[in-house]
Amino acid sequence: MFALAIHGGAGTIARATLLPADEMLYRSALEAALNTGYDLLHGGASALDCVEAVVRSLEDCPLFNAGRGAVFTHEGHHEMDAAIMAGHTRLAGAVAGVRQVQNPIRAARLVMEKPSTCC
Repeated sequence: MFALAIHGGAGTIARATLLPADEMLYRSALEAALNTGYDLLHGGASALDCVEAVVRSLEDCPLFNAGRGAVFTHEGHHEMDAAIMAGHTRLAGAVAGVRQVQNPIRAARLVMEKPSTCC
């Protein structure tokens, strides 16, 4: 048995101004991310692979405050952060303030798994 919990980012979506069609888009994107994780875990993938894939799904979705959908800085560009941890090994990797990286979570995992090639 397993459980997945996700969120769409740090931005605010006011329910009062959210159209039903837009709400459906958000819910569908969140459901797609959860289904990605469920399918991986159900198929025997590692929790680490599942986490990366689910976060990548959210990073690739312009609706959410991750990856392509990140909020612009005052200077007008995106700076993104990501972190990932493997509890069984106690290894962790993170990136901060990255630009022009499609999937910061992948970069964070590379820092965790191959720090000498990333830094």
